[in-house]
Amino acid sequence: MNVAMLIAGGKGVRMNQDIPKQFLNINDKPVIVYTLEAFQKHPQIDKILVVCLDGWHEILWAYARQYRITKLAWAARAGENGMLSIRNGIWELKKYCVADDIVLVHDAIRPNVSQEIISGCIAQCRLKGSAVASIPCAEAMLIRGHKDGEHATQQMNRDLLVRAQTPQAFPLKKLVWAHEEAVKRNIENSVATCTLMIELGETVYFSMGSEKNIKITTTDDIEIFKALLMAKKDEWLK
Repeated sequence: MNVAMLIAGGKGVRMNQDIPKQFLNINDKPVIVYTLEAFQKHPQIDKILVVCLDGWHEILWAYARQYRITKLAWAARAGENGMLSIRNGIWELKKYCVADDIVLVHDAIRPNVSQEIISGCIAQCRLKGSAVASIPCAEAMLIRGHKDGEHATQQMNRDLLVRAQTPQAFPLKKLVWAHEEAVKRNIENSVATCTLMIELGETVYFSMGSEKNIKITTTDDIEIFKALLMAKKDEWLK
């Protein structure tokens, strides 16, 4: 079984909005619904679990009914940060899934994930045991000075760097092991699943990402997502 685990625990602090960014309406549809629809549509996704901010669970289920997200099977409570939210989701999946089930951990605020990205992530995970959607680093990469953070005297070779996105896929047993090991080592705030695996000495493999697979964290990102939605509409009109 392939399970999508959507992380929707953010409070939208950087967005300066009263409504969490995953529940903001864009073109009369909540961001999280776009994300849910992408996984609902994919034929290889069997079930969806959402790790949801407290106080929003009933709204989540209402949206699932309204938009016919029939694959939404479970909801878990968010943790104090992204890593702990993922851990809560994994502990929930242990009740219902088997060790070899593939779990695709995905940001609920990446609503433009394509069917090809999902397919590639599943395929690479089944082939290599892990898959991290990623894209090349095209920008010049400079290292901030330690004193003020406003200057740089060093650069990094961008050819050695990739920008990790989501989904990030692993067998459930691997995720359970990683988070049990993190508890033992007092690791509680790794940036992402892939960074946790690397902290634990594991190798992760890349799958196809996209510049269009944006993460909505600022108001600028909302404008970009609106433009991408319009581009899709124009493509359909052709």
